[in-house]
Amino acid sequence: MVTHIPGTGNKLFLTFDDGPTPEITKRVLAFLSQYNAKATFFCTGKNVAANPHLFQEIEKAGHLTGNHGYNHLNGWTTKKNVYAEDCHKAVQFIPNRIFRPPFGKITPAQYSLLKKDFTIYLWTALSWDFHSMVSPELCLKRATKHLYPGSILVFHDTIKASAKLMYTLPRLLESGLSKGYQFEILPLNTKNDRKGSAEHESS
Repeated sequence: MVTHIPGTGNKLFLTFDDGPTPEITKRVLAFLSQYNAKATFFCTGKNVAANPHLFQEIEKAGHLTGNHGYNHLNGWTTKKNVYAEDCHKAVQFIPNRIFRPPFGKITPAQYSLLKKDFTIYLWTALSWDFHSMVSPELCLKRATKHLYPGSILVFHDTIKASAKLMYTLPRLLESGLSKGYQFEILPLNTKNDRKGSAEHESS
């Protein structure tokens, strides 16, 4: 599973989990546009089904979308076949074959089932923007300490994380850009990554 992207020079990789959420994702897109930054959105299938136009807006802005399961299941408490079926169910809404396990929890058996069809991304640093005991200032500190080449940073475009996200995101973007970094989408380098897109384009 991928936790860091080596050999990428001055690139950083912002990722957003659990959306799209109308109240939050639009504001995230506005910040990214303001700072000319690109990001990867790991979306749940049920949220894409509920907000298809917002999902299209993410892609039209040049960002990458990835699979975060249909129902955001916890892999440690879900049978492997149920977990894999939930991930594949989301493909009809999220065609790119990159997957991030919800909560970062996936068993070896689940990984074995999915690795043939997906590139599985974890992260370098978790901002903890969703946690009630983490202040906006601490959230920013946790994220900025991992501004080094190839880092994959995780945020959440959800209502629960919104206060800390709106405080942290513009400050993180300013800090990274001031250090000469570029914020890019995660690379699509494998056959599996591209398969979903090809199927989507031909459908």
